[in-house]
Amino acid sequence: MATTTGEQLAETIRRRIEDLLKACEGVDQSTASRAPEGRWSPAEILSHIIGPERPGLMSDLRSFLDQDVPTIDLEAENPYFSEERARMTFDQLRSDVEKLYRDVADLAAGLSPEQLDRKAHVPALKETDLGEYPTLESMIGGLLDYHLQFHADHMREVLEALRTR
Repeated sequence: MATTTGEQLAETIRRRIEDLLKACEGVDQSTASRAPEGRWSPAEILSHIIGPERPGLMSDLRSFLDQDVPTIDLEAENPYFSEERARMTFDQLRSDVEKLYRDVADLAAGLSPEQLDRKAHVPALKETDLGEYPTLESMIGGLLDYHLQFHADHMREVLEALRTR
C-alpha cells in the first residue's frame, strides 16, 4: 500500500527530474561534450547523475529492502564517464537519467513506512547530515533530492559558462 510519505518523495523526485530535463533543453552534441575549465561537461554531469553502470542506483535502493543493513559504497565526484557512456549521445544520456529517476519515483511511491525506515551503512555519508546509517526515506528524500537539485543548478552554470565562451 502506498503511503503519503512515499508519494511525496516520488513527487519531489519527479519535480527535480523535470527541472533537470528543462535545464538540458536545446543542448546539442557539440555543447554536451565541452566543459569550462575545471568543470564537467554536460554529458559528464548526466553520466554522474546516472551513477555506476552496474549495479547502480536502483540496486542500491533495493538493497535497503532486500538486506539487513546493507553496505552501500558511494563515490562522490566520480562522473562515471566510461568509454560506453562517451559514445552515447546527450539525448541518450538524458533519456537514461529520466528513466532511472522515474523508476526511483515509482519505487518510492509504493513504499510503506516500515520500508522507508529501513537503514543501510553508507560510509561516505558519515560526516554529512544524513549520517553513516541513513534510512531509505532519507536517501531518497535527502540525498537524491539534494543531488538532483545540485546538478540541475550545476548544469545551468556549466551551460551558461559555455555560452559566454
